[in-house]
Amino acid sequence: MNGVQLGARFSLATNRLQYCGPADAEPLLYRAITSDSGHAEAARALSAFEALMPYLELISAKHGRTPFDTEVVEAYWIGNPLLDSFERADFVHLLEALTQRGLPRSMAQRLAERLPSHPLPHHVFHVAFVGVGNVTGHVPTTLANMEACRPAWAEVVYPGEGVLQVRGPTLALEDGSIVWGPSVEREVRYDPNVLPGIRAGDLVAIHWGWPALQLTPTQRSSLEHYSRRSLEQANETLRAGSGSTMRRSSEPTSQT
Repeated sequence: MNGVQLGARFSLATNRLQYCGPADAEPLLYRAITSDSGHAEAARALSAFEALMPYLELISAKHGRTPFDTEVVEAYWIGNPLLDSFERADFVHLLEALTQRGLPRSMAQRLAERLPSHPLPHHVFHVAFVGVGNVTGHVPTTLANMEACRPAWAEVVYPGEGVLQVRGPTLALEDGSIVWGPSVEREVRYDPNVLPGIRAGDLVAIHWGWPALQLTPTQRSSLEHYSRRSLEQANETLRAGSGSTMRRSSEPTSQT
């Protein structure tokens, strides 16, 4: 799987929901995932996703790679050692790039003043620190939307006809910090063309209620590790009473 295909897997759900990316991106992303073709077209579509590209460009520039290098895309969505060398100064440049994509400048300035000690260019850090929809303005930053937007790891309990019964941890809010809540079991729809041959006991990554990727055990461990580190850093800001933009709502945005 190359970086374009990996990025397409995580970006397809949000594009279907019309939360980010160009309106005509869905068929291009789906083709790249399921037919192993049309990668150049899918890459151009992904380049127009508002919050995605500044992160891929930041990671790739730091390590002398291209934005759709597989390990660069994996670093952002799952996590790997490419994330370990970033500092506050790197994120000041990132926040400036995000303002060019829609993040209000006043918000970027406030975030720059309150950057934690070791920010990570990981999607969970973006969700918890920058905010779920603060770049596009399409989605409010609520705890429920943070839970939906983070790439969540889960174990398949039972595969059915077009649905998976899965079990995995959830987010919770405790004393002003985002913490890990209990594991829950739920049913999610999936596409067997995207995840062929899924069986009970397999590990999957879920983004906005959509199983995007079958995880290897190593990827699952990395996703948990970097998700936990991302929340630890975001919580520095929350515990400091920084005026987070997160709304205290338990209701997710409609996914219809």
